[in-house]
Amino acid sequence: MLDNITKKNINDCRDVLVGKVPDPKSQVEQITLALIYKFMDDMDKEAVEKFKGNAKFFTGEYAKYGWRKLFDPALSGADMLALYSDALEKLNTNPNIPELFRNIFKNAYLPYRDPSTLKLFLKYINEFEYSHSEKLGDAFEYLLSVMGSQGDAGQFRTPRHIIDFVTACVNPQKNETVLDPACGTAGFLLSAYKHILHQNTSATSTSSPLGRPGGDLKPDDRKKLATNFVGYDISPDMVRLSLANMYLHGFATPNIYEYDTLSSEDRWQETYDVILANPPFMTPKGGIRPHKKFGVQANKAEVLFTDYIAEHLNSNGRAGIVVPNGIVATSQTAYKQLRKMLVQDSLIAVISLPAGVFQPYSGVKTSVLILDKRLAKKSQHILFLKIENDGFDLGAQRREHDKNDLPLALRTLEAFKDCLSHEKAFEELPSLATLVEKEIVLGNRDVVLSAERYFETTKSQTEFELVKLGDEKYFKIESGGTPSSEIAEYWNGNIHWATLKDLPATDFITTINDTERKITELGLAKSSAKMLPSNSILVSSRATIGRIAINKIPVSTNQGFKNIVIQDYSKAIPEYIAFVLTEKVEEMNEMSSGSTFKEISKTSFSEIEIPLPPIDIQQQIVAEIEGYQKIIDGAKQIVNNYKPSIKIKPEWEMVELGDVCKFSQGIQVDVSLQSLIQKTGQTRFIRIIDFTQGEQEPRFVDTPNEKNIIKTEDISMVRYGASTGFVCTGLEGVLANNLFKIIPITEQLTKRFLFYILNSPLVQDVIFKNTQGVAMPAISFGILNEIKIPLTSLEEQAEIVERIGEEQALVNGNKKLIELFEQKIKDKINEVWGVKKEYNNEEEELSVAAEAVIKY
Repeated sequence: MLDNITKKNINDCRDVLVGKVPDPKSQVEQITLALIYKFMDDMDKEAVEKFKGNAKFFTGEYAKYGWRKLFDPALSGADMLALYSDALEKLNTNPNIPELFRNIFKNAYLPYRDPSTLKLFLKYINEFEYSHSEKLGDAFEYLLSVMGSQGDAGQFRTPRHIIDFVTACVNPQKNETVLDPACGTAGFLLSAYKHILHQNTSATSTSSPLGRPGGDLKPDDRKKLATNFVGYDISPDMVRLSLANMYLHGFATPNIYEYDTLSSEDRWQETYDVILANPPFMTPKGGIRPHKKFGVQANKAEVLFTDYIAEHLNSNGRAGIVVPNGIVATSQTAYKQLRKMLVQDSLIAVISLPAGVFQPYSGVKTSVLILDKRLAKKSQHILFLKIENDGFDLGAQRREHDKNDLPLALRTLEAFKDCLSHEKAFEELPSLATLVEKEIVLGNRDVVLSAERYFETTKSQTEFELVKLGDEKYFKIESGGTPSSEIAEYWNGNIHWATLKDLPATDFITTINDTERKITELGLAKSSAKMLPSNSILVSSRATIGRIAINKIPVSTNQGFKNIVIQDYSKAIPEYIAFVLTEKVEEMNEMSSGSTFKEISKTSFSEIEIPLPPIDIQQQIVAEIEGYQKIIDGAKQIVNNYKPSIKIKPEWEMVELGDVCKFSQGIQVDVSLQSLIQKTGQTRFIRIIDFTQGEQEPRFVDTPNEKNIIKTEDISMVRYGASTGFVCTGLEGVLANNLFKIIPITEQLTKRFLFYILNSPLVQDVIFKNTQGVAMPAISFGILNEIKIPLTSLEEQAEIVERIGEEQALVNGNKKLIELFEQKIKDKINEVWGVKKEYNNEEEELSVAAEAVIKY
């Protein structure tokens, strides 16, 4: 368990470096090097003082680099910097230190030349001791978690709970060899190690004097464990971090190698009992140039890594692989060959993860392939599991919540494996699971492994005929195209040319009556695009997938669209097709693939099935939905256009804001305080994002300044940044320094009246005109002091506050109306698919909201 003191020390180190070393990965590397450097000196000190021996590492010509020499009072700041920099570059040549440490210091250097930064940094590092190394292993994992950016080779940091879930699915054992061929910082290897320790910890072992997990392991077991874990990575920086991470978790000589898994043949003959990996998704320009031993000939990294893992399992080996959507759905030959090989040889389960698991680093859609060569021989089925929730929301913040499908998915997989082992039927499937015969998967032309393809939860319930979009009795699918170049004579013509810009993300279904660009007949002739007749359905199919429009004019589209031309209007109407397709957006994303841009192929798009009721029922459905949409549009007009107004009477006194209020600036967030902002503490820390984006995962401080505390009824305003002038109430905590509190200093001014005045154009226009600065726009307190505001009697203030409150209640009623009728539209579309909605009290809420609209 990571203790707060160790976490604070690591945060302090990062905070010192952040101004000189902005890249998180480089920060981690510098802290790693310094910690190992310090620990070697601690071990020398222990050998001399505790065991009455001699220093082992810093001896001979390297004695001058001893850690304690850096703190010699006779050294100036420049001397300390020179000595430390020289040591980093020379330690990998020290024959007295183990190869592990020499590898960690290989190509090491100091990336900044500021003595004061180094001195403070080394001061914090000096607070760690080698005796802390066991608990520091958890701290190091925390440190590695800050490396949020994508690596040069396409690595993404895999969330810890996903790593542990994949490991639990594969269930490595104490006597098995474990490989990660793209190990990054060794997260999967250490997850497997901890999983084995947990398996071998009983009630009696945890109460042993050692008090360590894995107490049931025998000395021979531990000796094997030390050699059973192997990792490769092409990046020297990642190898360095993996070595340190493994070392800090008790591996004296970790088996981590700088190795090009896809291009080198040196380790091709090695096989393993268990392989766990989240291989790089990115393929460099020009593709990979692999050797010829791969079973599937390809130049895409994701294909080659998956093939490598499948081919390097022992005869009864198992694997868990996080793969991008291309592996399960792309229709290119290499991908299809790979999937066919997996289904025939080793695949037992596909676990679909929701898009957003890798947020905030990437929104890429992923799945987990579970391979088991022994059980695959016994199974005639593939288990598909569809995860909707992984315990965190899928936005950039990834806030934790109580919805989590992973435990049930793991139990379902374990039950499936148990049935295969004992040759029993597996029948109890929860809603997130489905079993599909291998023959059905292999019978699919593209051998698709997308879980969405095989779930029948809605399709089987609809009472209407299901037709494919590629069924030429009803539809014709036309892909968009691109002219061969941006030649001037191709553009500014008279043919409407649609791009994603013509399909705004905010509308439910867009109607296209015009386009941003026009193309000439020559330009169209030079592209592969076709002219689409009016009332076709345009679907974005590249990068941003699933925006839908109906063109009311003849139009042609770029390559980012798959377009549906209705062949028989007595069988289908465009509005119905557009509405029902909104329920297939997730499936479209499941079926898409690509490393640079996701895209759904014409073949896959044509396979999508939709219910097609008789034309009169389609017309009824469209009429009902369009009626709901008119109510939504009307309510949005009110919500979007409402602004509280205060009519200022000539007889009211106009006073300067500084004469009736005082301002209290938020607390300064500097290096020393940043480490105190955490997920738990005494007082909530209020940030701009808490103002402008609603409820966020809260942050806390332990040492608040009382004068900066705000209560729920207090008024606060943003002083710096893009949201300068934003006014808020209802929050309670301590303000950040880019916020300030506005406090009335006269009893003749109520807080609520002041709040409405500050939000009015009277004040906001002055703030807008006087906000200065480009990099960090701000409003000065001098300007704020001089802003004129009206001051009237307390009775009139109360009347104004009551009136605006009533208006805002009506606006909130319209917001509720929008929410409820949007749900009505979704429910109507779900009905087509056979999914019914129980309303409970929503009808009553609709009546109340509708009355509010009429009253307004």
